[in-house]
Amino acid sequence: MQAIDKKRTTIQKILKSNSKVLIYTLLFMAVIYWSAIGVKLNVVELMEGLPNMWNIISSMFPPSLANFGQYVSSMLITIQMSITGTLIAIILSIPLGIGAAQNMSPHSSIYRACRFILNVIRSIPELIVALVFVAAVGLGPFAGVMAMAIHSAGMLGKFYAEAIENISKGEIEALQAAGANKIQILRFAVWPQILPEFIGVSLYRWEINVRAATVLGLVGAGGIGFDLLSTQRLFKYEETATIIILILVTVVIMDRLCASIRSRII
Repeated sequence: MQAIDKKRTTIQKILKSNSKVLIYTLLFMAVIYWSAIGVKLNVVELMEGLPNMWNIISSMFPPSLANFGQYVSSMLITIQMSITGTLIAIILSIPLGIGAAQNMSPHSSIYRACRFILNVIRSIPELIVALVFVAAVGLGPFAGVMAMAIHSAGMLGKFYAEAIENISKGEIEALQAAGANKIQILRFAVWPQILPEFIGVSLYRWEINVRAATVLGLVGAGGIGFDLLSTQRLFKYEETATIIILILVTVVIMDRLCASIRSRII
């Protein structure tokens, strides 16, 4: 009798588990269907548009080198934007990250304030910030640099805070027992432990900012993105192809460079 009851209980558990899986699967499929309807996903239109897409791609070749020097100059400006924006972001995010780390923040009110600031500036897309700065300071790289710096500061500050909160407490407690102040604890206990992660995250953010600087140019924030948009609007697809290839080569070089730096330092 007990064996029958045990078997019945096992079957009921399996049926209950399967019913939950079925419900979650149906909910997931319903969300996908709702999203597809909302964005008017249409495979037929996509297939009908493939010939037009092919015409555009075929018109890009061979790439034109007529204004290659100008595009290289714009690409260098894009790299300069990413470097400057990342450096400003690091400078802004270090104090915010320390203040947002629960184990290092001087006061609970400072902790909450830093967390709030990081959440706000991280949640605003770079393009929105860039549009605000373009309206404030005009077209050009400066608006893009500031937009990049503000958004990146939010992301880096969050990563720095989490890195500080996850460090070993032993060294901190030893320094506190010896009478060390906050600055000394940061220098001798916190900094050595977070340095590899600090370098890795900062380099990764720089890689992202190289791509972000390209996109920011589309809203007039300087760099190669502005040239990309201009050639597309003027139907100079051969020059558009040149810019795209230049961007791809730059991104690959930046990726290799950052990987090399990480392997040598971390």
